[in-house]
Amino acid sequence: RRPRFEGLSFNRLIPNLLTLIGLCAGLTAIRFALDSRWEQAAGLIVFAAVIDALDGRIARLLKGESRFGAEFDSLSDFLCFGVAPAFILYLWTMQEARGIGFIPCLLFAVCCALRLARFNAAIEAPVPAPKPAFAQSFFTGVPAPAGAGLALFPLFAALAFHGWGWETAAAIVRHPVFVAPVLILVSALFVSTLPTWSFKNFKVPKPLVLPLLLGAAGYAALLVAEPWAALAAGGIVYASLLPASLRSYQRLARDAAADAARGAGRA
Repeated sequence: RRPRFEGLSFNRLIPNLLTLIGLCAGLTAIRFALDSRWEQAAGLIVFAAVIDALDGRIARLLKGESRFGAEFDSLSDFLCFGVAPAFILYLWTMQEARGIGFIPCLLFAVCCALRLARFNAAIEAPVPAPKPAFAQSFFTGVPAPAGAGLALFPLFAALAFHGWGWETAAAIVRHPVFVAPVLILVSALFVSTLPTWSFKNFKVPKPLVLPLLLGAAGYAALLVAEPWAALAAGGIVYASLLPASLRSYQRLARDAAADAARGAGRA
């Protein structure tokens, strides 16, 4: 008879292995930033964001969710999307402002930690507060990977401008006076209660399926041809969706309240 070994199934370890790879990517991004290798550092943060998008979904698919995995994922997110982007931007430009330049970087990392702590506290609540069904499609505040992408927008834009030979534009987006407000704004979005689309249960209307597919194909082509411009454009598009996300949440909340009022009237 084939011997049976006690322990975890390998399938349950795959999500944690992916999280570990993402953590290593964030640490390596810091190492590249110390060597002023900005392209590699920024690319590794993007890679860590892709890994972060995959590990949770794979965990649910393989039924490998665990408390350890959730905590490990949060620690990895803090380093990859809180510490590493702040460190990269400080070495890239904010150190030119001396001690004052460190304040927005510090604020960004702290707010990222607070955002992740709030998320973990909601999971650990013994009796979670009831939420309407539509609220499951929204995050509270900007998630950590998206916040890192928004914070790194000046770096993405500067790399794109530099590749096109637009040195003046690259110098403008690299200046601490431009980068500091971006960091402060993203820090505020981290700890805000702004509802943002999670895209987990997002349904695309049929008339928009073909345009969405064509747009995704065009973006993929741009990502291959001009990766830094594509990443900067992605940040602009995501930021422009935040007001629409708020309006969508408010509309769904009004519809839910109206349905509840009609149900109470019939009762």
